Amino acid sequence: MGSDTIFPGQSLSGNHTITSPGGIFQLGFFTPGNSLNYYIGIWYKKLPIQTVVWVANREQPVSNPSFSALKLFENGNLVLLNQSKTAIWSTSSASKVSNSSIAMLLDNGNFVVRDSSNSSILIWQSFDHLTDTWLPGAKLGYNKLTKEKYILTPWRSIENPAPALFSLEVEQNGTSHLLLWNESKVYWTSGNWTGEIFSLVPEIQLNYYVKDFTYVANKNESYFIYYAALPSAYTRFVLDVTGQLKQYVWGKDFTKWNLFWMRPSEQCQVYAFCGAFSICNQREVFTCDCLKGFEPRTLKDWELGDHSDGCVRKTPLQCSHEGNDTFLVMPSMHYPINSEPVAAENAEECEIACLSNCSCTAYAYDNGCLVWKGDLFSLQQLSSNENIGRDFHFRIAASELIGTTAKVPRAEANRKTTWVVIGVVAGFFFVFGIVLVFIKRRKSAGEFEAVEDSLVLFKYQNLRRATKNFSEKLGEGGFGSVFRGILPNSTAIAVKKLKSLPQGEKQFRSEVRTIGTIQHINLVRLRGFCAEASERLLVYDYMPNGSLESLLFKKTTNILDWKTRYHISIGTARGLAYLHEECRDCIIHCDINPENILLDAEYNPKVADFGLAKLIGRDFSRALTTMRGTRGYLAPEWISGEAVTPKADVFSYGMLLFEVISGCRNRDLLDDGTDDYFPARVAYRVNKREDVLTLSDYRLEGNVDVEELVRVCKTACWCVQDHEKDRPSMGQVVQFLEKTSGVDVPPIPQFLQHLANTPAEATMSYY
Repeated sequence: MGSDTIFPGQSLSGNHTITSPGGIFQLGFFTPGNSLNYYIGIWYKKLPIQTVVWVANREQPVSNPSFSALKLFENGNLVLLNQSKTAIWSTSSASKVSNSSIAMLLDNGNFVVRDSSNSSILIWQSFDHLTDTWLPGAKLGYNKLTKEKYILTPWRSIENPAPALFSLEVEQNGTSHLLLWNESKVYWTSGNWTGEIFSLVPEIQLNYYVKDFTYVANKNESYFIYYAALPSAYTRFVLDVTGQLKQYVWGKDFTKWNLFWMRPSEQCQVYAFCGAFSICNQREVFTCDCLKGFEPRTLKDWELGDHSDGCVRKTPLQCSHEGNDTFLVMPSMHYPINSEPVAAENAEECEIACLSNCSCTAYAYDNGCLVWKGDLFSLQQLSSNENIGRDFHFRIAASELIGTTAKVPRAEANRKTTWVVIGVVAGFFFVFGIVLVFIKRRKSAGEFEAVEDSLVLFKYQNLRRATKNFSEKLGEGGFGSVFRGILPNSTAIAVKKLKSLPQGEKQFRSEVRTIGTIQHINLVRLRGFCAEASERLLVYDYMPNGSLESLLFKKTTNILDWKTRYHISIGTARGLAYLHEECRDCIIHCDINPENILLDAEYNPKVADFGLAKLIGRDFSRALTTMRGTRGYLAPEWISGEAVTPKADVFSYGMLLFEVISGCRNRDLLDDGTDDYFPARVAYRVNKREDVLTLSDYRLEGNVDVEELVRVCKTACWCVQDHEKDRPSMGQVVQFLEKTSGVDVPPIPQFLQHLANTPAEATMSYY
């Protein structure tokens, strides 16, 4: 047996493995987590964390790998034999000539059985039988000859690689990627392929970890395929145990897999993730919980995160035995699907209609009667602050009633004296609960109103309360001041009070809804807004690490290392490239500066204030030249009054890069009375091909990747060229920094030459 090959008659057992020629992937027996079961799998060899990308015997584990064997028979069939020498998995492949085939692991992670003398003749390959991972070079689609699908199915849990109920497939008569539950219920779609992007995933064009994302259709098959763009980074798409499609990246110097992209973005959007008769609540530590009166069907699987078996009743319903059933009221619920309308004049009649039908498991009355029969899936608990949840009544045995706020059906109220007592007690708690809810809702009535695209319309008085009368100021920019706030559900928010706007409320709402639809990993998410009288406020996610400005320029022990600065530079460029090139309408930011680059808990950059220039209007935006935090970032065309294009943002981004390099504001040296303008120093050194290491922030003590520093210096100088036609697009900037494109030596911009020659006079005119 070779290091990467199994020959006819040979077998692989115990801790023996084969490794791909370049040492990237390894194949052998493995055991997931704390499981006692063993499987044949493929994983990355060089990573410190074992990451399995393919499993052979997903549903047929072995207990003793030393007495089990993966054997290639002389006829070309690759078979897994257990300790009893029984075949539990095979490729069902056959070669035309005996002893003419070999099994080989390739550097792309594909395990193939092929002709030993002609590598182009494939007898079988693992890429035709994907598990949960879509690697670069593998196909996702449909084989028209064999009628087989190339699909992804996730593991059931971290210790069980058996296929779960979720799947990622390509629409057979179309080009959409579909996430399915139980091969029937679609809970996410990518939209159709346009040739460059998916209609509902436009950001894929800015995915710089993949290239040549292509759709192929011929008489034999139709499929999607992609390749890794960066030789120095691993990337993979995984249909996770959560039912979410995720893209992970492991780049140079990474210590773990980084999540780059994910859909659906919220766990509770995955249909039936928590199984039957359970509730999904993303605000809890444990997302899934059984309904009152239910318990996990399989506790061990449930604790491992496998909720597919759902929950079962602790006490059977008594309907068919002429016993007592009742209903438990659950407020602020998102209804499950598959409801049936029933004629009823009021809630009492709706309750009786459900109670009289033994197959009815729940009802709700909301401008009409709805009933549910059979298992309940995808019950979702909403926040009490979200004014879109409704009361939901599900059926339980009356013996499960004690200690809850359940409501005894009137039709059963007088059946037995015992139940009368219970009914009175339950009724008291129910009424008491209703009173509390009523008081609470009166207190916060009208606090939030859901509008389209999941934005929330806030009342001014409630935002004033959340921000403690706008007392905790986070910062101030050209568009307004930002304050920290806490919603009643303890969620932290950032509230921006906009300066006076030229348009009316209707136009403002329209523009805000447009901003709300723009979502990208490197853009701050807009949660909602307020429009009352002359007040205009925007509510964003709160970023715990503040702004880039606060970490670069203010005295703090938390000094950003070079790796983090480079990461921030790339992420910021990606966000701007998305605004310029991927949104339906090109969005020019107009106010790129360190205060508008916010950092989440993991120091991922998020561009803030995008789309606000359109709200404010050009006349007001031009006034940015006189505002704090914006001087020194504006392109020359702003000052001269020329038409502004996305290249104005490119200029501002270039000026930002200079500050990332030095850790100081570009104007600081000039303010101190020296004529040594930093951007000019960088431009001259880069142009003369001189050493730039001494230009880096002295606090880094030289701990800088010099090749990256040179690349950033060149990129910054290209971005601040005098004429916009000479500046790169933000998409090109991303390619520069991602190292997928070379960066030539840029000329020295004329305005920097002028600043260097006559600094005092020139900077007064520029600033």
